[in-house]
Amino acid sequence: MYKTLEQKIKNRTAVVGVIGMGYVGLPLAVELGEENFHVIGIDINPNKVNLINSGKSDIDDVKDEELQLLVKAGIIKATTDFSALEKADCVPICVPTPLSKTKDPDVSYILAAVREVQKYLHPGQLVILESTTYPGTTEELILPMLQETGLKVGKDFFLAFSPERVDPGNKSYGTKNTPRVVGGITPECTKIAKLFYEQTIVKAIPLSSTKSAEMVKLLENTFRSVNIGLVNEVALMCDRLKIDVWEIIDAANTKPFGFMPFYPGPGLGGHCIPIDPHYLSWKLKSLNYYARFIELAGDINSHMPEYVVERVNRALNEKKKSLKGSKILVLGVAYKRDIKDVRESPALDVIKLLENGGAEVSYNDPHVPSIRMDDSVMKSVELTKDLLQKADCVVIVTDHTAYDYDFIVQNSQLVMDTRNATKNVRGNQKKIVKL
Repeated sequence: MYKTLEQKIKNRTAVVGVIGMGYVGLPLAVELGEENFHVIGIDINPNKVNLINSGKSDIDDVKDEELQLLVKAGIIKATTDFSALEKADCVPICVPTPLSKTKDPDVSYILAAVREVQKYLHPGQLVILESTTYPGTTEELILPMLQETGLKVGKDFFLAFSPERVDPGNKSYGTKNTPRVVGGITPECTKIAKLFYEQTIVKAIPLSSTKSAEMVKLLENTFRSVNIGLVNEVALMCDRLKIDVWEIIDAANTKPFGFMPFYPGPGLGGHCIPIDPHYLSWKLKSLNYYARFIELAGDINSHMPEYVVERVNRALNEKKKSLKGSKILVLGVAYKRDIKDVRESPALDVIKLLENGGAEVSYNDPHVPSIRMDDSVMKSVELTKDLLQKADCVVIVTDHTAYDYDFIVQNSQLVMDTRNATKNVRGNQKKIVKL
């Protein structure tokens, strides 16, 4: 089985069934398609499937033109029918792994996908989990389900974990040129999974186990979460000390060794940093270990939207205005610059907190035409001189490059800048309050 699958991968006759056509699955499908692998994209959302089959992308990092070429050539086809896995030789699982309301891992999407894989598992098939999860998931949850079929791992089928490393909007690093780590249940599983990724990705680094590969992803994002938590706390300190945190970070960054700059902000967003560390923390609690750094960083980062609103309230008070009844314009609701992704975006919390304080809130985002707020939908308003002038405070939550910050500051009464986006604005500094 190994030799047969190896040959199929090397000569590009292996059919790949990618489960989950979101921010991870669709870019992977396109990279595979461009290397002449036939790809079946499986997603439970029929609207997404229809969109892909019409050659259109809802993902920032996949252009319509490149997807259209692959769809028209019959290289990529999307479906909601999991029976298509009967034809698949390699099955990357790229489904969401959110947190529950109690901050516990929600692996229901993984389990649902694996149940479907189990139905159509056949000899010579490679299954790879890419979804971020806690160490032990692949070995403890997925392996037993697949072995219920009677097939033996490492001999009849192959199982591995290789965490996605997608950074939406990154102009320098994408799916193709970001190295992968790969850990298999057996050495044969690791070897064949490594070979699979090497067909499309610059480098695949083999690890000793699936558990090690799962831990790597959690370390990467916990590292970022903890350091962002540290610099957010430094921002709180600098506020009390009445010094500019941005000046402090820039000065520290002049040291050519021993320092790596991280920057404060209105809170964490996206599909990784706000979520992944909690997977590790949850797993360790089951082993009677309390992850203090993770919990503390999570606490600091999660309260940053409240700090932003408190600063807005304070700035309005200095102008003899109250938050209640004030017109507040929020600029940027995507979780990071120049993308349309609003998952876990701190802007959503900032808007809710402002509204709870009695403010009249509107928003503009050139990438996000509308957002759902509980049971209602907010639409992006046109950014005009009149709109800026009528706002009691403009809050920059996401520093999109499309914004003309000179124009924004010049025509605003008060600007709360949470991203240091106005650092190059000349004059009008008295209007600006920074995080």
